[in-house]
Amino acid sequence: MTRVAAIDMGTNSTRLLIADVEGHGRDARLVTIDRRMTITRLGAGVDKERRLHPDAISRTLAALGTYGAAIRAANVEVVRAVATSAARDAANRDELFDSACQLLGVRPELIDGIEEAELSFLGATAELDGNGAPYLVVDIGGGSTEFVVGEASPNGAVSIDMGCVRLTEQFLHSDPPKAEELSAAIAYVRDQLERVDVEVPGVSSAKTLIGLAGTVSTIAAVEIGLVDYDRDQIHGFKLTHAAAEDVFRTLATESVAQRRHNPGLDPGRVDVIVGGAIVLVSLMRHFGCDEMLVSESDILDGIARTAVASTQSK
Repeated sequence: MTRVAAIDMGTNSTRLLIADVEGHGRDARLVTIDRRMTITRLGAGVDKERRLHPDAISRTLAALGTYGAAIRAANVEVVRAVATSAARDAANRDELFDSACQLLGVRPELIDGIEEAELSFLGATAELDGNGAPYLVVDIGGGSTEFVVGEASPNGAVSIDMGCVRLTEQFLHSDPPKAEELSAAIAYVRDQLERVDVEVPGVSSAKTLIGLAGTVSTIAAVEIGLVDYDRDQIHGFKLTHAAAEDVFRTLATESVAQRRHNPGLDPGRVDVIVGGAIVLVSLMRHFGCDEMLVSESDILDGIARTAVASTQSK
């Protein structure tokens, strides 16, 4: 087995997975050693300014410094770090990448939305038995949301510029959000979902909806009422459409101060969770889904499963 480290530098969070991996891709055997998540809000202001803010770079580098130490302590052999939506949109991403390379020993890869979607699909479906295929895997991030349909491998994918941070910055300016702000955000998402219908063949015939990333996990945790994060309770949880709508209504009518008291709501997501919930409930409405399978295996697992081959190809 090869000990690998996978790092996902997202718009809202920066995450680490250290795992022992035998094989490659869907058939790989993966044993988790360490998982970490830090809210770094790398994408703060990027939608408007098209640049990474110095404070956001500092927060992200602080997390990467901690991760780099953990990687060295674990005697990791292969490191693969990827950057997604916020870095794609930022003209000054090299300021982050140059320093990140010094901390991690490898330079982060800037991946496009399609590769992001494919890695998420691999991570979410590799350990499923196939009985629920075809799958629609939805990764709701901070700056973008990826949609990918497939069975053993993706048949179609698209990345849409909508996520919890981006929607919050674009539409949700009041505390709590005004009705007209919520309506505008929902209308925007609805329009973007029509693009998914056109650009992802077979999306309407998917048998199982799988939801990934922080927004989905948070809505599930709030519905369960988890006081402390418990991966085993969230992974594989079936979030019904009715429950998602109920959590959305509750969070959208609360102020930030009130919202932070909900069990299961990470303090770092309190101000952007309504934006993410809008994406979640809107896509369940649009695709007529009664429930979503929540997966804690996601793009990090996909990165880990491809880390060795990716390094060898360079």
